[in-house]
Amino acid sequence: MGFFDQLFGGNDENEYEQTSWQELESVEEYREAVNHSFEKPVLFFKHSTTCFISKTIKKNLEKQISQSDDKDKVDLYYLDLLHFRPISNLMANDLDVTHQSPQAILIKNGEVKYSASHNSIDFHDVLKSMF
Repeated sequence: MGFFDQLFGGNDENEYEQTSWQELESVEEYREAVNHSFEKPVLFFKHSTTCFISKTIKKNLEKQISQSDDKDKVDLYYLDLLHFRPISNLMANDLDVTHQSPQAILIKNGEVKYSASHNSIDFHDVLKSMF
């Protein structure tokens, strides 16, 4: 793997395919995910599919998740901001977080336990914030 592939995650779109994202495509699915957080923490990843930075951050996050022994301790939800921006706006309002992209938000028992954007997104920090 070359220097730029290491830096930007390579060219293989399916490299971390084993990451089990549940796509959020409706307000109902978002509300169900928040309710589910009372049983198991949920991580929302808000992603702009046309943004190179967002794509790079997503690949880095997926790499961290795939390498973690604790990846099953949190359910993963993915929000395509270009198609579902109203859900992101609702999420920002409901959870009292400023909209960013890319952005990761961890919810446990209906409350925000972690919120980060851009290069600050780190799955190890997500896991630490669950306790």
